[in-house]
Amino acid sequence: MNMDNKIFLSIVIPTYNEENRIKSTLQSILDYLNNESYKSEIIVVDDGSTDRTIEISKILLKKHFKNYKILPIKENRGKGYCLRKGILSSQGEIILCTDADLSTPISDVEKLLKYINAGYNIAIGSRGLKESNILLRQSWLRETMGKFFNVLVQLIAIRGIKDTQCGFKCFKRKAAIDIFKKQFINSFAFDVEVLFIARKRGYSIKEVPVIWKNSPVSKVNLLRDSTKMFIDLIRIRFNDLFRKYN
Repeated sequence: MNMDNKIFLSIVIPTYNEENRIKSTLQSILDYLNNESYKSEIIVVDDGSTDRTIEISKILLKKHFKNYKILPIKENRGKGYCLRKGILSSQGEIILCTDADLSTPISDVEKLLKYINAGYNIAIGSRGLKESNILLRQSWLRETMGKFFNVLVQLIAIRGIKDTQCGFKCFKRKAAIDIFKKQFINSFAFDVEVLFIARKRGYSIKEVPVIWKNSPVSKVNLLRDSTKMFIDLIRIRFNDLFRKYN
């Protein structure tokens, strides 16, 4: 990709018991970055893993990449907490958040950067646009629950975004720091909160179709987490009512 080599990209990856796939994920990111001329850093934020996620990440990055951080969290706090910690410790002018399963290939960052370079503050990957390329879908139940959750998101929190939950999001630094300093929710509804705060504070958001392949290993429990995510939507409204996002 032709991009200003003065740009500094931070890639933040939240992890939790990812020993079986973190090596291939990091290797894919390293292979991609090795073909780019701009400065970059990789930040792995580990959410209290009990397996070898940290060890594997450290061995690979220490051997093949100079500019990295591994931030261990002693106990499991949630994906929102991890990304907040990673983003607030980043140095890049542009910050990419991506999941440890790399359901969206790292090369799709170019699609997001196109809009960041065009002036948008935030560009988010989406599975909900007609141009999105879904290589492997979720189960019917998970997909149906996801659509129902999005209806609730539209009604309660933020309208006009078809997919708030895709884990592939890019931010200009100023917007990211401002938003995540105000972000409270640690569980999976944090994506909605982040976009709600972004809208409230006037940041421009572009939803971008991406390639996406469902990972068969999911950390989301349909019953438990769906209930919690609904409660968190209500929390977002209460936080706004009490001016916590101002």
